[in-house]
Amino acid sequence: MAMTTHDLFIQGKWVPAQTGETFEVMNPAVTEPIAQVAKAGERDVDDAVRAARKAFDEGPWPKMLASQRASVLFRFANLIRENLEEIAQAESRNVGKPISDSRDEVGAGAYCFEYYAGAITKFFGETIPVSKQGFDYTIHVPCGVVAAIVPWNFPFAMACWKVAPALVTGNAVILKPASYTPLSALFLGRLAQEAGIPDGVLNIITGPGSTAGNALVAHPGVDKITFTGETATGCTIMKTAAEDIKRVSLELGGKSPNIVFADADVEHAARNSVMGVYGNCGQDCCARSRAFVEQSVYDEFVDAFIDQTRKTLIGDPMDDATQIGPMVSMHQRDTVRGYIELGQKEGATLAYGGEILTDGTYAKGSYIRPAVFTQATNAMRISQEEIFGPVLNVIPFTDEDEMIRQVNGTKYGLSGSLWTNDLSKALRVANQVRSGVLGVNSSSSVFIEAPFGGFKQSGIGRDLGMNSLLNFTEVKNVFIFLGDKK
Repeated sequence: MAMTTHDLFIQGKWVPAQTGETFEVMNPAVTEPIAQVAKAGERDVDDAVRAARKAFDEGPWPKMLASQRASVLFRFANLIRENLEEIAQAESRNVGKPISDSRDEVGAGAYCFEYYAGAITKFFGETIPVSKQGFDYTIHVPCGVVAAIVPWNFPFAMACWKVAPALVTGNAVILKPASYTPLSALFLGRLAQEAGIPDGVLNIITGPGSTAGNALVAHPGVDKITFTGETATGCTIMKTAAEDIKRVSLELGGKSPNIVFADADVEHAARNSVMGVYGNCGQDCCARSRAFVEQSVYDEFVDAFIDQTRKTLIGDPMDDATQIGPMVSMHQRDTVRGYIELGQKEGATLAYGGEILTDGTYAKGSYIRPAVFTQATNAMRISQEEIFGPVLNVIPFTDEDEMIRQVNGTKYGLSGSLWTNDLSKALRVANQVRSGVLGVNSSSSVFIEAPFGGFKQSGIGRDLGMNSLLNFTEVKNVFIFLGDKK
């Protein structure tokens, strides 16, 4: 496939970086470059922020009726669907994601725009009875200029999660995709023009976080930062944002539990847990990478889980049959392999997989076979640290209270699942697990319509659902005095 070139999208125009610098974007399935992308520097970031600032302060977008902005987002959604295959192909070639997953995620991105286009006209303030001599009400006003920084594991979907609610609430946005995987997010620039987004309202810059990202976060013209990525980076962003009290929402790391009780349909739980940890090759902040399994069904679960894992097809991301593709880079693959070796040193039993794949289809790519550790403990580093790869630790339990203490015994609190046929138990345990999202008898718990985010060091604020509209607005209270003038 021919190499493509991509510029920055600033003030409604495609422009090269002012230094002329570019960087290569790779296809992890074959470890070959597929694109040259502009490498934004501080001056480019400044141009993008100034464009957004002008569009917000002087342009029509924030002054439009919510229904008018909604109409533009509905057009945007239709354009995403019309270009779904092209965007999905770019996503899979760049991320290594199976093409079937990419198609689903691009379709979900289109729906995200539709959802917020519909939601904004149902997003109301309040009237508050504070005085018989006046009228008090609240309205939601846009934050202003929003810096939206998205990760490399779900670049298109998470760009839509942030851009759609930020735009529909009247903000101007600078989107920065991860430098590993910028290609699918860049489509939003082209489609924004076709949809009728005014110049400067959406800008897209590409480049390393250490330069472009840092400059964007520190820029005094930015009012709000929304970031998805690793916890350490989120901590740095918070510190920088504190210098001028920027609004911040963060969706960060996870070490999510998968709790299996003896009264569950164990085979069903095992079968449906596989993609809950190995989906996107385990590169998912929600990956249920710690399985807590009741001792009496421990062996049954492990056997069923490994059997299902053996049947899961690892292969070319462009093949419709592939369920697991390569990792995003050789570096990430080697990091994961290092954790697998660490787990063995810590005393866990590597019951299945974990080897780097190098034969045939896998020869040039960053492939690794999913790993299953048994007889792991929650104190091990492989159970405490986010590996961000296809590694499951299966931990036995006998006492429910002790299990819950261990489930909650990490710095993270993003997601999780539990499997039981006892509704009372499901409600009791769900209320005690310290996570922002939890699935009962399901490995799926992320929906456009429902809030998504974490407790503890998994983040601040919520993406998705009506809650996301709160992320990108400020509440203004207005009191109108209607009493007699004396």
